[in-house]
Amino acid sequence: MIKLEVLSEEKNWSKKIKKKEFFFKSICKSFPKKYRVLNKKLSLTLLLSNNKNIKKLNKKFRNKNKSTDVLSFPFENKIKKKKELYLGDIIISYNFMDKPKNQNLNLFKDKVIKTFIHGFLHLLGFNHIKFKDYKKMFKEEKNIYQSVIKKIN
Repeated sequence: MIKLEVLSEEKNWSKKIKKKEFFFKSICKSFPKKYRVLNKKLSLTLLLSNNKNIKKLNKKFRNKNKSTDVLSFPFENKIKKKKELYLGDIIISYNFMDKPKNQNLNLFKDKVIKTFIHGFLHLLGFNHIKFKDYKKMFKEEKNIYQSVIKKIN
């Protein structure tokens, strides 16, 4: 089971996704079984942000002075309490998701789902620095996405 806390510091998210907590929890519930470990609670925090704030975080923690679509901060020590495991934090920029501005709502949500999955895999240790790692991560993203789309549509 994945326990998810959703926070928002950008009001425009509410214009596109009315029930944010429900939306993201539905995505997590639709993940393939290997990510919904029944005897262990995985937890993470999701911050719905914007370009201005994500740029500050990217500069502070990655020394990159630019905005980006998603940042993931895996929790280094992986807090293990009883049967719980805190994975870390994901931050998604509204401005990146809302491009182009004239896209329909389904395309917006689709982008958000893919970006959230990407951030989640980073929390699990996936990366795309080397091409072989990129291929592995991309394949896993695709598998999770297919599972989610089947269940939430």
